[in-house]
Amino acid sequence: MRRLPPLTAIEAFVQVARLGSIKAASEELALSSPALSRRVQALERFIGKTLFERRHQSMRLNGDGERLLGLIAPALDTMSDAIESMTSGAPLLRLRLGTPSLFATQRLLPYLHQLRAAHPQLHLDIDTGGHGMSRLGDGLDAAIVLARDIDSTLYARRLDRNRIRLIAARRLTEGREAITRPEQLAEYSVLAHRDMADSFEIWRDAINLPQLEPVAIDLFDSGTLMLEAAAQGVGIAFMLDSHRLDPDDPRIGGLFGEPSVKSPYSYWFVCRPRALEQRQVKLFHDWLIGMIGMDT
Repeated sequence: MRRLPPLTAIEAFVQVARLGSIKAASEELALSSPALSRRVQALERFIGKTLFERRHQSMRLNGDGERLLGLIAPALDTMSDAIESMTSGAPLLRLRLGTPSLFATQRLLPYLHQLRAAHPQLHLDIDTGGHGMSRLGDGLDAAIVLARDIDSTLYARRLDRNRIRLIAARRLTEGREAITRPEQLAEYSVLAHRDMADSFEIWRDAINLPQLEPVAIDLFDSGTLMLEAAAQGVGIAFMLDSHRLDPDDPRIGGLFGEPSVKSPYSYWFVCRPRALEQRQVKLFHDWLIGMIGMDT
């Protein structure tokens, strides 16, 4: 068997890479900062390459560090899960899943009891932070992302196809103040998700109003916050028809009837191809695809 560096050095490297500083990683591992630095340096000596760009207050991976992290982090996490399952007295599968908050709220959480019933050993760590695709293998096993296209090096499964839905405060969808013509949007701000920042332009071009300009286009990184902002009258939210309106929320409604403009954006399940060999990823993937099929 080929000689390996100490596991403690590998663990130190992964924690510093994920947290971005020696101080934060040392607190996570209950070590002094000098001791943690020595472990990282020991790994660099073993490999014969520096792995970080060292700055005054932070440590950033260089190219060699990013490559090493992508190769060893999933294996280290698998080892951690294996130890946890052995010490807990029952088999445990843990999936680190990235997902937009609105998808989680509307299309995942209402069905998790079914997942638990089908696979009681499978547990989810849900992360609603952004940049799900770029974090695969580095904190995430799999992700649900909102995108036009997916990196060809990843496994991807499209979960839906959508049209652009305009959502506004109820007073703007009915009654004397109602917006009845697209041209009236020139008097309002548009609310758009950062992952679909050009949704207004796509909609405007599709309805053949190329000169139409809103007061401003305000970007959000959360669909949940967009709905709340629309309800508060901050602007007109450009969302997808798969984003459901709460029938019990009297504050919001849809503009211009049923959505007619196709959106190039979809929700996708993504992971690294090798991740599908992990049982927890495969179980969740198969359940999700089946659930989405029943839900459409």
